[in-house]
Amino acid sequence: MDRLFFLFYSLVSILLYLIALPFLFLFSFKQKYKRSIPARFFLWNNPPLKANGIWFHSCSFGEAKAIKPLVDALPQEALRMSTTTQTGFEAISAYTEESRYLPFEPLLFVWMRPQKVLVVMEAEFWYLLFALAKRGGAKTLLVNARMSDRSFPKYRKMTWLYKQIFRHIDEVYAQTSQDKERLESLGAKNVRVTGNIKLSQLPIPTKQLKKPAGMLVCGASTHEGEEALILQAYLSLKKEEKNVKLLLVPRHPERFDKVGHLANDFAIQHSLCMQRYSENQALTGDIVLVDVLGELVNLYAISDLVILGGAFEPIGGHNAAEAAQFGCRIISGKYYFNQRDIFSAIEGIAVVEASNLARRVQQYAQLKPTKIKVRTDLSPIVQSIKKML
Repeated sequence: MDRLFFLFYSLVSILLYLIALPFLFLFSFKQKYKRSIPARFFLWNNPPLKANGIWFHSCSFGEAKAIKPLVDALPQEALRMSTTTQTGFEAISAYTEESRYLPFEPLLFVWMRPQKVLVVMEAEFWYLLFALAKRGGAKTLLVNARMSDRSFPKYRKMTWLYKQIFRHIDEVYAQTSQDKERLESLGAKNVRVTGNIKLSQLPIPTKQLKKPAGMLVCGASTHEGEEALILQAYLSLKKEEKNVKLLLVPRHPERFDKVGHLANDFAIQHSLCMQRYSENQALTGDIVLVDVLGELVNLYAISDLVILGGAFEPIGGHNAAEAAQFGCRIISGKYYFNQRDIFSAIEGIAVVEASNLARRVQQYAQLKPTKIKVRTDLSPIVQSIKKML
């Protein structure tokens, strides 16, 4: 059965790849995909990773940054990295020169080299990635594994597929007991609860910024529709607290210019001053568009109030612990379903409806400074990997 499924899946993935080629070629000219699509689907400037290493695969910028505690505990010369996004690639490139975009599955047959260990983050369930790595002799680990309330029903409909995937995963390290139960129902074996890796070692400031006088509000990791909401909430606060500034930090760099135009128009309309952080880091404007990557933790360190994006729209939320480590007051929307375990580990987060954000921001003095209650122990994962060295 396993061999027949392997053959069937491989043929289907090849067929889909061939059908998609003309569309992929056209998409490769878009700014957002100009590096990732040629690398992933045409192997352009994307040579194979060196063999016999510890291969980490993560998707997003946040996941790539979260594996740093594991990376720091292992020999640098053994590290191999892959990702599927441009922001993720920028993050993993800081760990090792052996960093690549993960090719689309059928291309793995010619691209992949045998590794000692494959470590995959969260929910990157690529069948051929695990199957071919296992056939090449690698020990396969799924770490920080999760199964949200929203996604679990969809996964259950495809249980037949995930049972095949989990046949090729040796060990699973889940975020919560509920994740463990859900993953086991999909066929996972050797599942252990270790907590969320994002709580094990939080990013620390890379430099000390000078806090401007007055109150500083940070609209962090925002998505489409959230910037306008936060700008209106800021305006309501500004009418009461004259000496307050807003940092606006879009989640995705391809939206920097769009959000910049939105913030500039808003500033002009309300007689405010707007600046771009990339042009001036002095934080002198009423509204500051943070249009660079890697600065958020530095800004959290000097912020009084954080409005955490990704949860006022049904995105799933973002890591509140990065701000909570500084005791920031934090307001989040209700759609934080991908971050429930992190939110439950933090005291003091205010969760509000989007329609009530402005009123809650005006009542910021009633909010409590946040505090992280629990951390995560990564030693079982590190020990498992080191056994293969």
